Amino acid sequence: MRPRIAIPYPHSQKPEYNQRALPQYLCAIKISGGEPVPIDLGLSNAEITKIAMTCDGVLLPGSPADVDPEKYGAARDPQTAVADPQRDNADELLLQDAYNMRKPVLGICYGVQTLNVWRTGTLIQHVDHHSQGRGVQRAHMVQLEHDSLLASILGPVWESEEGWVNSSHHQAIGNVGDGLRVVARSHDDVIEAVESTSPNHFVLGIQWHPERTFDEEPSSRAIFERFLEAARQRHLQPRTPVPDFESIRR
Repeated sequence: MRPRIAIPYPHSQKPEYNQRALPQYLCAIKISGGEPVPIDLGLSNAEITKIAMTCDGVLLPGSPADVDPEKYGAARDPQTAVADPQRDNADELLLQDAYNMRKPVLGICYGVQTLNVWRTGTLIQHVDHHSQGRGVQRAHMVQLEHDSLLASILGPVWESEEGWVNSSHHQAIGNVGDGLRVVARSHDDVIEAVESTSPNHFVLGIQWHPERTFDEEPSSRAIFERFLEAARQRHLQPRTPVPDFESIRR
């Protein structure tokens, strides 16, 4: 059984970015044993929701957009990029379905930022020295929380609670959203990963890009493999909705 993974197109208005970036996510999902289901951002809410219902997990990819600061009650920084409302809308619909049905979620770079804001968290609109780009395979190190899901994934690969990651982001998590906890930081104290506080729901968000180093880095493959394993397990469970009271209040 190959679990179906919903993945929204990275950006609604930048097809050249989508053509460059999306195939890396699709390939990582396929090699890890899943069936990627790309979500066209031009679809209606009803169409996106219908597709989401057929999927076993959600992957939220990176994007050249930035989340609109109004969503977390902040004034716009001059360095904040233009928002992509269609991408945000798709992420929110997919997250609502995933939380209601306890489907696994993997957020990458922009994906962890939309996850955190959807959970009522905030963002730092600009950080220095974290936007080295696609060509840097090992940009900086991160320190893991030893009792975390992420440490159970990466610790055995790194043989340590610290390891190298790539980096291509200029924003980062500020206040952590409801039901999330910090599980990795860089040496300059930037939050690099969060995960669910619920042990029964796989929700992992990371600021680096494992899809770009999937072929070279065992740690990148380990993240996708654990995500797909969680999706397989979810596929075998009853499809009974579990109310997410934090989302209901929003």
